[in-house]
Amino acid sequence: MKVFTSLFLLIAASALAAIAYYSVYPDVSRLKRVNPRKTAFMEYREQEWQSKGKKVRIQQKWTTFSHISPYAAKAVIIAEDDKFWSHRGFDLDAMEKAMEKDIEEGKFKFGGSTISQQLAKNLYLSPSKNPLRKLAEALITWRMERTLSKRRILEIYLNVAEWGEAIFGIEAASLHYYGKSASLLSPVEAARLAAVLPNPRRYGANRDSRYVKRRAALIYGIMVRRGIVVKDYEEAAVQSDQPAPPHEEEHL
Repeated sequence: MKVFTSLFLLIAASALAAIAYYSVYPDVSRLKRVNPRKTAFMEYREQEWQSKGKKVRIQQKWTTFSHISPYAAKAVIIAEDDKFWSHRGFDLDAMEKAMEKDIEEGKFKFGGSTISQQLAKNLYLSPSKNPLRKLAEALITWRMERTLSKRRILEIYLNVAEWGEAIFGIEAASLHYYGKSASLLSPVEAARLAAVLPNPRRYGANRDSRYVKRRAALIYGIMVRRGIVVKDYEEAAVQSDQPAPPHEEEHL
């Protein structure tokens, strides 16, 4: 009994310490005016490469939100966090669905993360899924949502998200996969880039993958139905690869 009591007290103390620390640090207000140079997730990848004896250099080129194709920004929101503009950092419905799925599978992966949560993790934390890390993520997310504009949160996310082996940010991804600036991405290209975000090192945007084709077609179909993309040659190009999803389908 004493062992369980001691363990509970230790967990409680660790949680309180995390709350105290992450309620103040890091200084997210700096992100209003300063672009992050290297994120915690980039450092994690570098350590991973070093442990494997790989000499890999991160490819990243910062670009402002106004120089990112609106198709790319909207495709990423559809793919990753469709309620981004309306929630305050947390999508409770998505979290509930993810929890129900975890219970069914007997695994706790703490899914349903929003763009804001993913940014908090990428900037400051490890990829670990333990409860204390998730608590820290929630606290940082809460603070970012109250300090930064939605536009700034999305701008930073698009510039630090991983898009392949050593490829970080939408500009580097656009140059790598399509040989053009992110400002020139077409709706089809934007949909393909957004489609790989769940696992960009496994699903490259330029690979002939059934998963990427299907998911990109779904994202593109939603963009068409919402009037983001006008039905034209672009739509025909997507449909030639993969049939568009049924009209009533709206969620990924």
